Amino acid sequence: MPGNDLTRLRIALTIFFALDGFIFAGWVVRIPAIKEQTGASASALGLALLGVSAGAVITMTLTGRLCRRFGSHPVTVVCGVLLSLSVALPPLTHSALALGLVLLIFGAAYGGINVAFNSAAVDLVAALRRPIMPSFHGAFSLGGMIGAGLGGLVAGSLSPTRHLLGLSLMGLLVTAVAGRSLLRHEPPVPPDRMPQEERVPRRLDARTRGLVTVFGLIALCTAYGEGALADWGALHLEQDLKAHPGIAAVGYSCFALAMTIGRLSGTTLLERLGRTRTVVAGGTTAAVGMLLGALAPTVWAALLGFAITGLGLANIFPVAVERAGALAGPSGVATASTLGYGGMLLGPPAIGFMADWFSLPAALTSVAALAAMAALIGFGTRRAAAS
Repeated sequence: MPGNDLTRLRIALTIFFALDGFIFAGWVVRIPAIKEQTGASASALGLALLGVSAGAVITMTLTGRLCRRFGSHPVTVVCGVLLSLSVALPPLTHSALALGLVLLIFGAAYGGINVAFNSAAVDLVAALRRPIMPSFHGAFSLGGMIGAGLGGLVAGSLSPTRHLLGLSLMGLLVTAVAGRSLLRHEPPVPPDRMPQEERVPRRLDARTRGLVTVFGLIALCTAYGEGALADWGALHLEQDLKAHPGIAAVGYSCFALAMTIGRLSGTTLLERLGRTRTVVAGGTTAAVGMLLGALAPTVWAALLGFAITGLGLANIFPVAVERAGALAGPSGVATASTLGYGGMLLGPPAIGFMADWFSLPAALTSVAALAAMAALIGFGTRRAAAS
């Protein structure tokens, strides 16, 4: 595939990553208003949010087969349409049960597009022979920052129904434009690999499979924090620290901005510190930041904690996915990504139950605990990371 085509393909994929983050953040900043609309308790909201997790996990197990049969590019476009349509559904519900059912659809679209465009990105990274995966995840974070910032601006003036309907229309327009470019190009084949080799899975020994799972667990520990802050950060600021809804919505924006900055500088950081030190330093930083974010007595200190957490978590997920891919190829990337996104999606309902058992600030300290665990696992796998 000519270089110009690869560049256009990279731009189209970057747009889809950014759109995913934009729509997801637009939904999460309106969770407090939708919680009030449905009259759900913290645990009932947690169960409703489990619909996102269930829909995503079910779809993730099927999307790989769909990508092999129809191609990752068409599946990305179809999932982009479904994601854009389904984000408009939550404000139309008036009970936790109804919310959970529509979130099942939203989660299916979210899980599907994440597997599809990550599969497409893996093919492009291999063809370009350049470590550009962090740039895609940076686009997701940038989209999340913009979506959360926009949500904060309109939270006081637009109802959730009008806000999310606007996101739906914008998503459909962006999907139509970027999807045309994506559908015009076949997934690239690396220059040193014949097309038929893509269909032959690599045989892995038990040690390699174990290491891939370990790197997937690192991704899970850090993505758990991203999902928890996305779904519960605004509610913590508004409910526990009495922040204005607009200020509360900015909480996730601070986190997303810090994560975006961290990922854009990730290549330089990796070159200077190496993988192990990046993971250990990132996990430690995120643990300290989340303790501040969860336990601080003021809104501004909590916002600072969210930002520190974003900086700490920024590059751990991409490093874990890259190491899994180096060990086991695309199947390793798929395993680590699935575990990682599973952590992002299963974290929010877990926070909901812990919030009912203890309190929301205490529940959010679990993010710090898992970030510290990721740092410990990263240090324990330092020899594998160096090989």
